[in-house]
Amino acid sequence: MAIWKEPSSSNKDATTVTPELPVKRDAEYPADVAPSTARRPAAREARESVISGEITITGKIDGAGSVRLLGRFEGDVHIQGDLTVEAGAKLNGSVRAKSVTIGGEIEGNIEGAESVEILSTGILNGDLTAGTLTVASGSRMRGRVQFGWEDEGSSKSPLTLAARHAS
Repeated sequence: MAIWKEPSSSNKDATTVTPELPVKRDAEYPADVAPSTARRPAAREARESVISGEITITGKIDGAGSVRLLGRFEGDVHIQGDLTVEAGAKLNGSVRAKSVTIGGEIEGNIEGAESVEILSTGILNGDLTAGTLTVASGSRMRGRVQFGWEDEGSSKSPLTLAARHAS
């Protein structure tokens, strides 16, 4: 006795029914929570930590990822990724990051960044050392700026007193 039913050749008029695969529909969202049409983040940006707008943190951030600050942070930020300080956010402390975008306020020095962008709502109260600097109209800064220069130690040949000869 077989567990399955073998097709009979006598039933030629029977219609064959194939199972329908479920159709994947896009989720329906209300207008106020529709997904964003902004560009998708690159793989590098996927490792981004966000500090919410209603949080104040005191401490130190150190790591390889990127940070987006929407709230307040008091302490130093030393990361290998990008730092974004959104409008309305404030950071009190020194910054070392690959790229820094300032839309809020930073009170402290920025050292060794490849690029710094100060948006029209941005405020920097401290010294800045970077490879490139972009400043939007309306932004504010108080401090010393140095950008576009190579590291002075690596660009000069070493010169010692022993290498100099008196003639």
